[in-house]
Amino acid sequence: MDVVFNTDIAIFNYRVAGVWIKNGHVLLHRDVNEEIWSLPGGRVKLAEDSTTSIIREFQEELGLDIRIERLAWVVENFFEYRGKDFHEIGMYYLVSSEINSFEFINSPFYGNEGERLIYQWIPITELQEVELYPEFLRTALTKLPLATEHLIAKQ
Repeated sequence: MDVVFNTDIAIFNYRVAGVWIKNGHVLLHRDVNEEIWSLPGGRVKLAEDSTTSIIREFQEELGLDIRIERLAWVVENFFEYRGKDFHEIGMYYLVSSEINSFEFINSPFYGNEGERLIYQWIPITELQEVELYPEFLRTALTKLPLATEHLIAKQ
């Protein structure tokens, strides 16, 4: 059971995301019916820690075993999506994988879950032109923090 619940005020969501940078590109994904990009990841399950969640999400979505390098950001994210207010707690981990375990593809591709999500390695230098959320990532990914940062994002 995912840690997400609806209230009269907003939807609460507990999410993990992986920041995977390779060859000056960052891996992003989006729903095929949307233009909004985000970092790969997903919801934390009840009684599951966030590191287990991010490892599970990459395995489910891409069939990929990742290595967690460190926690970059803890984000309290407040936003509206499809007419609903969200209060999201996000754990953003820097991740990597063995050099040859995942082919760097310079064009969009689908993951293990079929054609629901499109993945693409986006050049970090082009992030200002991408509809990427949370918005802080457009600049934050160009200069990763040296220690974990706590951010409050209101969009």
